[in-house]
Amino acid sequence: MNNMRQLASIASIVLGVILIIGGIATWVVVSSTLSEQRITTPDDACLPGRTVSGPFTAYCQARIIDQHALESTGGATYAELDRDDPLRQVAMNAAFLQASLFTSVVAFGVAAMAAAMGLLFILIGLGIRDVEQHVVERV
Repeated sequence: MNNMRQLASIASIVLGVILIIGGIATWVVVSSTLSEQRITTPDDACLPGRTVSGPFTAYCQARIIDQHALESTGGATYAELDRDDPLRQVAMNAAFLQASLFTSVVAFGVAAMAAAMGLLFILIGLGIRDVEQHVVERV
């Protein structure tokens, strides 16, 4: 049983490190990809005049795109506009941009969750080691 606890401890710590590295790498890739687009939030966005490179600025940019598209179409969404309406293209582009930005927001969330889970796995692995040491001391 001793070997099983050691194996579980090591596996948990290694998995934790992998999750943290993966989470950080994902965050960096998504952030740098967004930054490369050189998008700046407009003055009427919730975070005005900022480069879109993180989850909050991506969310604000997606929301303001929606607002501007609805203003352009008189409040109509892509699905509500007639197929021949030239504003349908505006609504479609806005929907695609929003979806892309919201996907990056989700990616940031998954990256943060992976890193947090990694930390949790490391703590579990260290806890197993601590229990192992106390068990050995009492025997």
